[in-house]
Amino acid sequence: MLLVYPVNEIMKYIPVLLGSIIVGTTSGNPLWSLVPVALVAAFGIARWFTTSYRIDADHVQLRSGIVARRTLSVPRPRIRSVDVEADLLHRILGLAVLAIGTGKQTDKGEEFKLDALDTSQIPALRAELLSHTGQYAPGPVDEAAPPHVSRPDALAESGVEIGHWRAGWVRYAPLSLTGLAVVAPIAGLGAQYGVIDVLSKSAVVQHLDDDTAAIVAITVAGLTILTLALVNLAACAQYLATWFGLRVLDNGTTLHLRHGLFTTRQITLDLARFRGATLNEPLLLRAARAAQLEMIMTGENPRQKILPQAPRVAVERTLDELLRSRRSPHADASSAPSSAAPAPAPAWDSAAAQPITGSALGTVDLREHGPAARRRRYTRAAWPVGIVVVAMVGFALAGGDPPPWTWTFPVVFAVVMALIAEDRYRGLGHRVLPGTTGPTWLITRRGSLDRNRDCLEAPGIIGWTVRQTFWQRRAGLATVVAATAAGKKSYLVVDIPIDQAAALIEEVTPGGLGRR
Repeated sequence: MLLVYPVNEIMKYIPVLLGSIIVGTTSGNPLWSLVPVALVAAFGIARWFTTSYRIDADHVQLRSGIVARRTLSVPRPRIRSVDVEADLLHRILGLAVLAIGTGKQTDKGEEFKLDALDTSQIPALRAELLSHTGQYAPGPVDEAAPPHVSRPDALAESGVEIGHWRAGWVRYAPLSLTGLAVVAPIAGLGAQYGVIDVLSKSAVVQHLDDDTAAIVAITVAGLTILTLALVNLAACAQYLATWFGLRVLDNGTTLHLRHGLFTTRQITLDLARFRGATLNEPLLLRAARAAQLEMIMTGENPRQKILPQAPRVAVERTLDELLRSRRSPHADASSAPSSAAPAPAPAWDSAAAQPITGSALGTVDLREHGPAARRRRYTRAAWPVGIVVVAMVGFALAGGDPPPWTWTFPVVFAVVMALIAEDRYRGLGHRVLPGTTGPTWLITRRGSLDRNRDCLEAPGIIGWTVRQTFWQRRAGLATVVAATAAGKKSYLVVDIPIDQAAALIEEVTPGGLGRR
């Protein structure tokens, strides 16, 4: 860490250090530029001497700070996840960063991270931190583990693999906005520092005139193709760097994820907090028969992704395997065996087996919401078209002379909005799958450009809200909101006929409406 801390601090202050180097060079005394580097490195070294942690029977404490001392304390029963990360420098030195999650959103400076530990200490430390859940039993790492398994993964390798990354999945990376999110900040930074001015004042641009329309068109087309190529390349690179080597392991009580090319990350999730899953299907992914899988868990990231862009068949298979080994939702995590004894192999109560498999949740037909919901979709899509038509007519009446071809725009726009309205209606639906020995499931789907199919366990629902806007009341529709402590906190059944709302609530949570 006497190497890692200084290097990390220097990397954070690169803009400042570059400025000091430039100032030192122009002043004729370049040695002065080394003073800020030495100060930053000394600050990083001081972090090692002023950081410590301790684990007792009730709390985990982290003490840090050079000028202002700070102590972070987390009750051990509040620990809900343990993540392990290691970038290239950490991996070269055999180190990793261990982050403790409590289910509470914290600022960056308030995160509980132990940076950085010897990888040989992490398995036992992770087992100790999660021992109150019965997930692990502290003990030595199995030296007979396969050679591809690193020591931090050895305890989790006892689980069943329910998901595995495939290299061919990278073809789905350009079907998201990831590449644009990577390229846009770089382009904005370049524009801020005058790249556009340089291009606009270049000799090539200055010699363009009205006689070079073809050249301008070719140039614009070339720049468009180049931009698309860069965006797609950035999306593929980000996909590979983040999800390379993904493995999803389920040992019955925890879900263990490991992925990353340059920076490896390991995430351990407590399945006792599992309340369902979301199949995310943006328009382009849906057209390619692909999807993403996210967990619905209490006290975790509202959109905890366990499978990135992947074939829908693979997503459904992972969801099926995840639910196949689910224990009874009524099992009490507090009844888990004590960490003082080795944890037994996962044993499931056969009576608690899920009658509904993940493939059914992912593919079962949903109940349509009727003609009133369809009319509402088309009505909402017609408003933008009407605004465009009124604006163009007003411009013409005011004396404007728009070219004749511009009147085709409202027609094309109306066709596009009608297609979106129909797709939004086709994506609207819900279904209640009653369980016999397992939980009842509420499945709700909505959206077009970004469609989500949410599968929520009935025991995870803690309340209901039925709301109606003015226009919904006139159409005889309502939105039913299922409140839960997990995931996005609220899951909507949109534009359901009002006379079906009470029946839906009663079907999912019998007695939820109370006595009348």
